[in-house]
Amino acid sequence: MDLFRAGGSVGGMRLGVLDVGSNTVHLLVMDAHQGARPLPAFSHKEELRLAEHLVDGDRLSEEGAARLGAFVREAARIAEDKGVEDLVAFATSAVRDAVNGEDVLAQIKADTRVDIQVLSGDDEARLTFLAVRRWFGWSSGRLLVTDIGGGSLEIASGIDEEPDVAVSLPLGAGRLTRDWFTADPPDPEEVRALRRHVRTEIARTVGAVARYGRPDHAVATSKTFRQLARIAGAASSGEGPYVKRTLTHEDLVEWTARLATMPAARRAELPGVSAGRAAQLLAGAVVADAAMDLFELPVLEICPWALREGVILRRLDGLPMGGPPLADQ
Repeated sequence: MDLFRAGGSVGGMRLGVLDVGSNTVHLLVMDAHQGARPLPAFSHKEELRLAEHLVDGDRLSEEGAARLGAFVREAARIAEDKGVEDLVAFATSAVRDAVNGEDVLAQIKADTRVDIQVLSGDDEARLTFLAVRRWFGWSSGRLLVTDIGGGSLEIASGIDEEPDVAVSLPLGAGRLTRDWFTADPPDPEEVRALRRHVRTEIARTVGAVARYGRPDHAVATSKTFRQLARIAGAASSGEGPYVKRTLTHEDLVEWTARLATMPAARRAELPGVSAGRAAQLLAGAVVADAAMDLFELPVLEICPWALREGVILRRLDGLPMGGPPLADQ
């Protein structure tokens, strides 16, 4: 089934989004109407850390596949209990990178009838950009959007709802932590080596993005950026999604240096930092620092909407404006 094929009533529907990420697998149930903002109704998630279940470098282990299958079965049951009439399921970097990812998803589909489609990195960037554009609106002018996930970094820039340029790089916070750090906290030489690697990779994209012009509004999404902004003094999540939250490069440079000296247990004591994400926060900070520096961004505004909301919005855009749902072809 097409990820964005229409189905259900345009008058209002309860949608489910199953996001199979590198760190977390998340079922989000939303009440949606075409032309209106989707409203979260229920959330169920688990930190499966699928990226850590890649064995031999690029194969999802039997344990990882089994844990994913069990979660999908549970998510399907919850979606039915919550009255979801349309479940959209997608996977990102960890499954995309696994050589047996398609086989694992095929088995899960056979067992659960849940069809999980793998998004490309560019699709991630474009859908996240769509969510940010809808959140901030046309008055933001040219947007530059950055998103640090567990397995990849997405960058997109544009003046419309479809970005002029969308880039995905294998610079996720979880991936870099596993590949570059051997101690907790890491040796300063390991941090410097990672910094050089990250900056080299991002620098290769600067020209392709900058050729379209400087952004009017620079935005960040994702758990990593939210946590970095929180420890730098941004409002807590408890204050609601409409509070303006920003991260300055000046504060980020200071906190990156401090995080490099802290073990993961100490980072987990910082405001807004979860124990499950604490180990990879330093690598995320290194990536964020490089992106802000190389793209000359003194400040980023944090957007509460990201990839999941982009998938929902694109799904709603595919609904008919009235009458019966589109028939399957």
